Amino acid sequence: MNKYRSHNCSELNSKEINKTVKLSGWLHRKRDHGNLLFIDLRDHYGMTQCVIENKNKFFPVLEKLKPESVIKVTGKVVKRSSDTENLDLKTGKIEVSIESIEVLSNAKELPMPVFGDQDYPEDIRLKYRFLDLRREEMHKNIILRSEVISFIRFEMLKLGFLEYQTPILTSSSPEGARDFLVPSRLNPGKFYALPQAPQQFKQLIMVSGFDRYFQIAPCFRDEDARADRSPGEFYQLDLEMSFVEQEDIFKVVEKLMVNLFKKFSSKKILDEKFPRIPFKEAMKKFGTDKPDLRNPLIIEEFTDLFKRDDVTFEIFKKLVSKGSIVRGIITNNTKDKPRSFFDNIDKWAKEQGASGLAYFTIEHDKDIKGKGPIGKFFSEDSLKDIMKNFNVKVGDSIFLACGDEKEVEKILSLARNKIAQDLDIIEKDNFAFCWIVDYPMYEFDENSKKIIFSHNPFSMPQGNIKEINFDKPLDIKAFQYDIVCNGIELSSGAIRNHIPELMYKLFSVAGYSEKDVNIKFSGMINAFNFGAPPHGGIAPGIDRIVMLLAGKENIREVTLFPMNQNAQDLMMQAPSEIDDKQLKELSLKKDVKKN
Repeated sequence: MNKYRSHNCSELNSKEINKTVKLSGWLHRKRDHGNLLFIDLRDHYGMTQCVIENKNKFFPVLEKLKPESVIKVTGKVVKRSSDTENLDLKTGKIEVSIESIEVLSNAKELPMPVFGDQDYPEDIRLKYRFLDLRREEMHKNIILRSEVISFIRFEMLKLGFLEYQTPILTSSSPEGARDFLVPSRLNPGKFYALPQAPQQFKQLIMVSGFDRYFQIAPCFRDEDARADRSPGEFYQLDLEMSFVEQEDIFKVVEKLMVNLFKKFSSKKILDEKFPRIPFKEAMKKFGTDKPDLRNPLIIEEFTDLFKRDDVTFEIFKKLVSKGSIVRGIITNNTKDKPRSFFDNIDKWAKEQGASGLAYFTIEHDKDIKGKGPIGKFFSEDSLKDIMKNFNVKVGDSIFLACGDEKEVEKILSLARNKIAQDLDIIEKDNFAFCWIVDYPMYEFDENSKKIIFSHNPFSMPQGNIKEINFDKPLDIKAFQYDIVCNGIELSSGAIRNHIPELMYKLFSVAGYSEKDVNIKFSGMINAFNFGAPPHGGIAPGIDRIVMLLAGKENIREVTLFPMNQNAQDLMMQAPSEIDDKQLKELSLKKDVKKN
């Protein structure tokens, strides 16, 4: 018999009554009833109530112990009376009458309690993450994460994939986020980079003749934190396949996601064959390439409306005449909403940096008319045309934004979510997946005034390669795709470019010389010259998947030891300084200006 326990803290039931048992765990909480002291003993598996009488010699010891001290309890299992049973616990029909205890570890005064659901500042939670993780909800989140990863591995093997490990120390990449750099002691003045993703290596695995690769891969990016993105490191399900087209990738991922989300959630998947939405359509209808399809609101094009003579809202008409666009969101049957509902949305829009949202409601008295701040600027005929062309009914309202396309997309994307939340029309008990496809190969960067890659630079362009018009690079579409769920991007992927000559040409458009490509991507470009299969892949984020399944809004709630917003590990005090000896070994000098 194990010297610390005969059972864990979730195992005991009525079958063990009158048996002597040993339990070990954390002192979760105490309740002193004078002649009796009740404790909840907790371990990884659950909780057991234990009781000790004041005549027991160990009573004073237990009485003085602080919460979260670790103890071993020996005692007899007894039945609880019917009025004291706790049916919320697996062990709720019994308790352990303590005969003896052994203190295995004393706890100091806690900086934050483990018992209860009270929220605490993030810096306290991260500094004492080991305490935070003892809390029931956090503990469950991390167990869920482990189970999800195990399930993914099992499913990938069923789908014919094999798991391979790629290097952690590699070369710096010129694309994407900033690299984390590691100085080389044996090669002074040179640096490794931690991989932002195993991108080149997984493509090289395909070139090496393997057919289906996957890896639960750690990725490292020196980028700012967000709710759905952790600074420093994260994990993704990295996969790659040979001799495939875009739809082959979709079939594999859809099957995996459907099985995964059905396994770990009771929420409904709205469409198990995920809708394919072209990038341009997504931007026009939703203002973003990360649409939440649980939200029924759609953005409509209203620019031509303000070219009519019988629409006299001059502010918008002047802007349209100078090249601005007008788009809007129609809300059904909102005529009875108070004025404050509309004004608050307009106020909110201004807080987001926009000039506001114009709005009106269509009403029918004797005639069709517009009600609201700009309703008077629309003739009855124009309103009737709106009703006909946009399926608008009496009682519906329209929110409008005017400006250049990117400005309008940005504010209406946010407004779409804001309005839906205020109207409570988002289907919260569902998962809505979609694919965003047909991304442009390039985009124009306003800061540098240069053509840059819009997504992955290793993507295959669409169409007949010989007929691609490189003189109009912004018109070139790529076999690039994103998978989105409930407005959260889970992953980007692509069918890869495996043709060296084409790769040189595509990079040249973005300002890279053949020499640049040979230096930056030497391993991959060299391998492609010796026979490379058509291949493609994707890499869904593990952290974001678990966040969705756990119903959390912040990725740190499903990560064991995350960094804070400033990319600091408060628990381990990282990053930290290194001494002069280490710097010398690495041929480095420290030159940091102190504030």
